[in-house]
Amino acid sequence: MKKKILITGGGGFIGGHLANFYQKKGYQIVSVDVKNKKAWFQINSSNKNIHADCRDPLVCDRIVKGVDYIFNLACDMGGMGFIENNKALCMLSSVININLLQSAKKYKVKKFFYSSSACVYPSYRQKDYIKPQLKESDAYPADPEDGYGWEKLFNERMCRHFYEDFGLETRIARYHNVYGEHGSWKDGREKAPAALARKFAESIHKKKNQIEIWGNGKQIRSFLYIDDCIRGTNLLFKSNYRYPINIGNNKHVTINELVAILEKITGHKVKKNYDRSKPKGVNSRSSDNTLVKKVLNWSPKISTEEGMARLFEYVNSEYHKK
Repeated sequence: MKKKILITGGGGFIGGHLANFYQKKGYQIVSVDVKNKKAWFQINSSNKNIHADCRDPLVCDRIVKGVDYIFNLACDMGGMGFIENNKALCMLSSVININLLQSAKKYKVKKFFYSSSACVYPSYRQKDYIKPQLKESDAYPADPEDGYGWEKLFNERMCRHFYEDFGLETRIARYHNVYGEHGSWKDGREKAPAALARKFAESIHKKKNQIEIWGNGKQIRSFLYIDDCIRGTNLLFKSNYRYPINIGNNKHVTINELVAILEKITGHKVKKNYDRSKPKGVNSRSSDNTLVKKVLNWSPKISTEEGMARLFEYVNSEYHKK
């Protein structure tokens, strides 16, 4: 019989791509999301797609029973503008992971994947523009992003303790700024790549030569294209590695450099209007890939330039549809 995979947050960005990936691999997929199906980014008709709320433990028991593997990507999250203004909502996502772990233990799930984030890394490690790369051991002493980062770090430890105390096989990926097609680009939850792609599409359409930048544009980030994210996730899930590990790009850019990449892609030069009153996040954040290269022999293949070209084509198309 086909192995059955449950993907919570399956109507979201990464969850939707994972559902398609594993369906093509021949798995039986159950995708669950709290959003109405009309709001899902992708729906694969070959999968079982369920609209349900995993904050209800009875729901978790119902959807977990009979599955072999769980990928938990369900959480309230978004770009910096969302997570800085919705800390309680982000923290409440802990309920989802706790319920799923309990149900996984109850129904003897073979393996449990948890999607963590670079937001677990402490702010004192992200002030230096000279050395932006973060390695896994930098997470402690703890001082993660308030709200969202604390929720992720707490649930990393929940997974660890369910592994130690109950023998539930867990895998934990710390994602770093994943971007690509079929994700948020205009709903207030979009991250910098999609937000900038939208601003360029709008600027070109309205024949303007200026866009708004949050902060001073000097913030350092690394951005991971969705195809590389899915490939790294699959390698981690199949591996025997049980500790949190970075799935990110070790090549970083500033926000100003990301704008320059879009200028080259579109041929559209813009004046940057900096709004320093808006959330800008930490000064610098990039992935140290030493461990993931050693353990999984994984590294990103898609450059930021190529990934942003694909993203802009998608966002520009969606913008004109609207």
